[in-house]
Formats: sequence, structure tokens, C-alpha cells
Amino acid sequence: MSHNSVDDDNRRTPLARSDLRSVLKRAVVRTGLLARNKIGEVAQALADVCVQPRDQVRRRQDRGKGSGDFSDLPAYAGILKHRELGKLFTIGDPFYRCHDGRAGTETWMEGRRYLNFASYDYLGLNHHPALAEAARRAIERFGTSVSASRIVAGERPLHRELETALADFYGVERAVAFVSGHATNVSTIGTLMSAEDLIVYDEFAHNSVLLGAKLSRATALPFRHNDLTALEQVLTAHRDLHKRALIVVEGLYSMDGDLAPLPELLELKEKYGAWLMIDEAHTLGVLGSKGHGSAEHFGIDPRRVDIWMGTLSKTLATCGGYIAGRQELIDILKYRAPALVYSVGLSPPLGAAALAALQVVKAEPERVVRLQANGKLFLTLAKNAGLDTGTSEGYAIVSVIVGDSIKAGRLSDRLLTRGLNVLPIIYPAVPLKAARFRFFITSEHTPAQIQSAVRIMREELDLVDGRKRAA
Repeated sequence: MSHNSVDDDNRRTPLARSDLRSVLKRAVVRTGLLARNKIGEVAQALADVCVQPRDQVRRRQDRGKGSGDFSDLPAYAGILKHRELGKLFTIGDPFYRCHDGRAGTETWMEGRRYLNFASYDYLGLNHHPALAEAARRAIERFGTSVSASRIVAGERPLHRELETALADFYGVERAVAFVSGHATNVSTIGTLMSAEDLIVYDEFAHNSVLLGAKLSRATALPFRHNDLTALEQVLTAHRDLHKRALIVVEGLYSMDGDLAPLPELLELKEKYGAWLMIDEAHTLGVLGSKGHGSAEHFGIDPRRVDIWMGTLSKTLATCGGYIAGRQELIDILKYRAPALVYSVGLSPPLGAAALAALQVVKAEPERVVRLQANGKLFLTLAKNAGLDTGTSEGYAIVSVIVGDSIKAGRLSDRLLTRGLNVLPIIYPAVPLKAARFRFFITSEHTPAQIQSAVRIMREELDLVDGRKRAA
């Protein structure tokens, strides 16, 4: 070994020791985090040790002898509890109602017409003839199914056409379409992140984000909704302990109707060397002067966001999901994401209809203008009527918070009787005392329909409150 090489090794020694101390510190802290996650398991183990011998014998006897009846599952017991509460308070089940035809600003159930605020059809494209024609032509050419995953059975031209159009719409390099919006989040997060990584998500993030984080085995930590200080506190404390980091938020939150502060999120993700994933399920066709979503709304370069996620089932009036971003990201997902590799490809009529819908969004920006005007009108009227709209900003989603689940159930029946179809959201989907009615506003609602919906909501809420005070 030369003299110079020895000197080089000596010069590197202090840095190596510093790195070693840093590595050891990270290991200790991470071990503490993992241990904290195990506290519940340890407590249960201690409880098992302390129980009486008779209880121990009973537990051992019960193991391996669980009932084969689904009715014994806790989930079913919870469903029965809700049903019994409904019977006790004479409240009908508001879920899984059957509609007689295509739902738009109005819908038909059991032969009766209702004013409809319970559909995601933000730009009214579910009735657009271009979508139906595109789906018909796709069926004639390709059939109703592609029969297997695209990696096995191959692609169809419409898959590539749709993905190219989505990438162009977002202003990024590439996109890939999945058969389910929920599976898009689960599979993408589960594929990209690993046990040595960190996921930080808004506490109001969608269920699919939580399941994707769990699948990845990464350390997953929530931060208070839209609280940038809380987000930075989490990043400051944990970013250096992990190899990669991912911040996940929604562009427009589906339960509250408020926006994620994208410019500030970009600053934090760049400061801490993290990826940023924006769930745009409710923003395509809704935000921006031409409906291009959060990037257009805030005037930022879309390439600064690492992962754009969205669905085909809202504005695009079909079914499925997509990821848009850099070429390398899409390559990884096409060859590794379970929801692509092991799932059938998007069916031809859905892919073709989604492509046609995207073309309509680009060709008819006046629909976006009408939607935004209608959303602001609804929010203004609701606030003037004294309704609790929470943090909604009036972009297609306005929630009216009413209180507890029993009250929401009673209101649901009364609103339906008045010819207004809008569904309640109750615990555990929202906090116990924050049951609400989510109004989805579209470009096709008329001012008269919006005025009627707000008036009926105010009148029926007053009647239910009056009954409660009298009781």
C-alpha cells in the first residue's frame, strides 16, 4: 500500500466515525419507534400472564375452535348494531338504494324522481353522447374485456392513447391506468415504499392511502389535517431515520371540500428530500380555469410533483385510476405494481369512454366554469342559511355538518321524502359528533335546483332540531 493511500484512509477516519455515530443513533431511535408500536402487544402478553388459571384453560380450549359462521364476526355484529339503532329510531337504511336509470342532476328510484346531489359526475359527462359512442365503438372492435393483465395478454391501442392523453393533460412524461382508483393508491404506495422508508400522510387521507402504507411496511405517520407546522415537525423528527420519504395528501378533500396547500407542500418536500404524492381524485375537471387540477389552480409546474394520482370515476364518468409522472416511475409500476401485473387490464369500453371524456373536458372548458360558479353559489347560499359547511371552499363538494349519526339518519329519511337525494356520512367515516351530508355539485345543476336543495336542508334541519328540543 502506498503512503498516499494510507494518508487518504487516515483523512477519512473522522468522517467514518461520525457516520457510524449517526447510523447508531438512527438505529436506536428507529428501534424505539418499533418498540412503541409493540406496546399494545406487550401489554396483552402481560395480561395473559396475569389472568387466572381457569381463564387460561378456557382460552386454550377456545383456540382452533372458532365458529365457521360469518355471523360471529365482529364486523357483522357492528352491522346488526346499526340496523337495530335504525329500527329503534324508525330510521330507514340510506345506503345501497337502487336507481332506475342514469343519475344526473335528477335521478329516479322506485318510479319517483329526486333532485340528486349524490353523484360524482362533476361535469355532467355521464350523459354525454361522445362517451357512449366511444364505448360502443370500442366494444365492436375489441369486445367487452381484454381478458387478462396487460403484461400477459398485451395492450390495446386505446390503453396507450388514454395514458398519453392523461400525461399530456397533466404536463408530465408518462401515465398508466389501473382498473380501480382504490387499487391505484394501494398498489403504487405498496410498490414504491419499503420497510426502511417513511410515509407521512394527512390525517384525512383516503382509506386506500392507509392500506398502501400498511402494505409497504414503511413507517407511516399522520399529521394534522392541512397543518404544515405539524407536517414539518414530523419530517424534522423522522426524515433522517429513513432512506426515502413520501408525503401524501389529497388535492381536494372528499369529506370536507377544502384544498391542500400545494405551494407550501412543495417547499417542504424539497427541503426534506421527500417525494410528494397528490391524490387528484376530486380535482380533475374541478380546479383550474380549464380543469387541469391542483397544478393549474396554484400556478405551479406540474413536474415538481413526483406522483399525480387520479380516478376515472368522477369527472371522467367511467371507472378506474391512474398515475402520472416521470418515465421511470411509470416503468416501475408497469412491471412491479400488483394491481397492474396481476389484474386484468382496463376494459375497452371504459378506456375509450374515459379518453372521450378527457377530450370533452379539453374542448368544453365552459363546463368547468359552470361547475365552479355552481359550487360557489351553493356554499354562499348554505352559509347565508346558517348551515355548518365546515372548511369547504365551494369546489364541487360542500358538506353540511349536522351532529350525531341518529340525527343524520332522521334527516336522511326526511330529505328523501322531500325529494332530495343526498347521503349522510356517519361515524366511523367521520368523527362521532361530525355526521354530515355531502353535496356533490355539478356543472349541470341549475341555480333553482341549488336554491331548492339548500332551502329543503335548512327547513328539515330546523324541524329535526325542534323535535329534539321538544323531547
